[in-house]
Amino acid sequence: MTAHMKQDKPDRSNRLDAMKQGVLGKAIPRIEGLAKVTGTAPYAAEYAVDGCAEGVLATSTITCGKVLSINKDAVLGMPGVIAVIDDPKLITRAAQGTADEAPQQGPKTVCYWGQPIALVVAETFEQARDAAKHLAVEYREEEGVPLDPQAVEPEEQEDETVRQGDLAHAMAKAAHTVDVTYTTKGHASAAMEPHAAIARWDGDKLTVHASLQMLNYNISELADALNMEEVDIRLISRFVGGGFGSKLGISEEVVAAAIAAKELGRPVRVALSRQQVFQCIMRRSETTQRLRLAAGEDGRLIGFGHYALASNLPGETFVEPVLQSSHFLYGGENRELMLEVARVHRMTAGSVRAPGEAVGMPALESAMDVLAEKVGIDAVELRLRNIPDQNPEEDLPFSSHKLAECLKQGAEAFGWDSGLRKPRHSRDGEWWVGTGMASAARVHNIAEARARVTLKADGTALVETDMTDIGTGTYTILAQLAGEMLGLAPDSILVDLGDTRHPRGPGSGGSWGAASTGSAVYVACKAIREEIADKLGVQETDLDLAHGTAASGEALVDLLDGKDIVREGHYEPGDIEDDYTASGFGAFFAQVRVNRFTGETRVDRMLGAFGFGRVLNHKTARSQCLGGITWSIGVALTEALEFDPRDGHLVNCDLAEYHVPVNRDVPDLEVLLVEERDPAASPIQAKGIGELGMCGGAAAIVNAIYNACGARIFDYPMTPERVLAAMPD
Repeated sequence: MTAHMKQDKPDRSNRLDAMKQGVLGKAIPRIEGLAKVTGTAPYAAEYAVDGCAEGVLATSTITCGKVLSINKDAVLGMPGVIAVIDDPKLITRAAQGTADEAPQQGPKTVCYWGQPIALVVAETFEQARDAAKHLAVEYREEEGVPLDPQAVEPEEQEDETVRQGDLAHAMAKAAHTVDVTYTTKGHASAAMEPHAAIARWDGDKLTVHASLQMLNYNISELADALNMEEVDIRLISRFVGGGFGSKLGISEEVVAAAIAAKELGRPVRVALSRQQVFQCIMRRSETTQRLRLAAGEDGRLIGFGHYALASNLPGETFVEPVLQSSHFLYGGENRELMLEVARVHRMTAGSVRAPGEAVGMPALESAMDVLAEKVGIDAVELRLRNIPDQNPEEDLPFSSHKLAECLKQGAEAFGWDSGLRKPRHSRDGEWWVGTGMASAARVHNIAEARARVTLKADGTALVETDMTDIGTGTYTILAQLAGEMLGLAPDSILVDLGDTRHPRGPGSGGSWGAASTGSAVYVACKAIREEIADKLGVQETDLDLAHGTAASGEALVDLLDGKDIVREGHYEPGDIEDDYTASGFGAFFAQVRVNRFTGETRVDRMLGAFGFGRVLNHKTARSQCLGGITWSIGVALTEALEFDPRDGHLVNCDLAEYHVPVNRDVPDLEVLLVEERDPAASPIQAKGIGELGMCGGAAAIVNAIYNACGARIFDYPMTPERVLAAMPD
């Protein structure tokens, strides 16, 4: 039996606050944590499958062209080699994850250096890897392939273009103006678990264990890639060792494993090397951004301009949504926003760790720091003066808005000095010391979701959905939600995730998983509560359940009378998405020290204050914020994809050369959760938090660098040589 809720208006009943179990929002440890830290939680490549062969992808050594021939015979005689598979369906691109189709080229077409072109299968991984290295391939390479985004005529993304008023006139008459250009480098997701898949067939039925984030979309993509029906495919992703966008869609190893297993009549495992993950899985596009800000004497914006250039492969529809928060974060009646894309032959650009705001917000917030200095007011005060009452472009109210509270509470907790700020005001030996801040914003997304909840006759419960847990705490928060609604302790609830046999949801991505699938669980549990209330002859709103007992004294076990109650919750956003601008907001504060001789920057401390609706689990939410702040350090100081300008191949394709923040780079971090209830965001009043924690944090560090040593830098990341070159004499 299915219970359905289509949310067309805010749900102000706030039912969850009336529950009596008292577990929702608490800092409960992850219920799957022990399995993970003891190594008993199986990840995609770790399932024990009898007779499993090992596949290794061979990748192209040209940038663009055709595969003319592959000399299979030369490697088929090598020890343990079973087959070399070059089925044209294998030559796919990593999918974005919210489309029904996996991007495919023409037969044996190469469109970037490092693209998979064949699969070598052997009895052991080492044998397959060795044979793949020796595979001889003949190509016909195209000449004059565009590799540099700056040298390509870009395409305007018209749906992102905004022109209101007259920005040029506002810039000409304003008391204070800023016109600056920033660049950001491309980024890799760099998830801990490399991409992997194990495929096996039972007749015409395919089962794949894979490391994926969005099974609802992934099963459609795989069905399209293999020309199959979804009903004949089962995807399993119970544990995912990080995704950060790289596993939103299926990628080459999933398709390759399925094709090979079918052809060979035995299971096949395909695991990408770390280098292959970097070379052929989603990258974040590099960007060039121009910010134009026009303000009156008091610092209030009268003009706002944000232009961004990103890149992607020819034929790809995704473009880094750099302007997402710029559309609504600050006021200014004269507005001009434009996003363009350059078509270049690098690996597919897609969603990576807070796509859009992760690079758009650092540029915007750095420009706001320049404006604050020109106006001569405190950086926090400048932002407070420019918070709009409603979306300045669409004339829509905000579902809720906590930016002001985050700015004020964060400044107080950090000990922000709002007095006159001058660079080089403090020195500790050979280190200049300074502070900086920035706003945070991340659009709130929500999507249709289903989940099945079973209240069992023995007083326990089962939650089933294809939603994934990519390290964010999904197992735990769904147990807390069901426990709160049904009056059960979370350890009495089994949460079964990551299987396409379960009801479908949108998966983990876009920070929409918790609010979407959590709402489906809420709907299912509410239907179960209604049946229990009916047994007791009361209204559901008057039903109090706690510790397995109703307020009237009846135990749940007795009320069930030996029968399970099963309900599927079906949640749809409805018209409410069009009635409000929904976003999470926050503020970052950072203290850094900059070496006066080397330009090295060290982050001394950082604080983030975030408002994102109801906190479902204080520990997992804080953990997400800590992770976001850590990524902000990477964006500001170290992370950059470097491509060879001659052939477009990625130079730094491993964790030795692509520098993510490590223990030495990350100080003690402080997080403030500015909790609220947003009835328009979802039935459970929650918004996404997974990505908000890094949207703008890099700018707080960059602004602190300027305050420390006077180096105003416009190219991310702020490497020591850039800082040193920008330091005033």
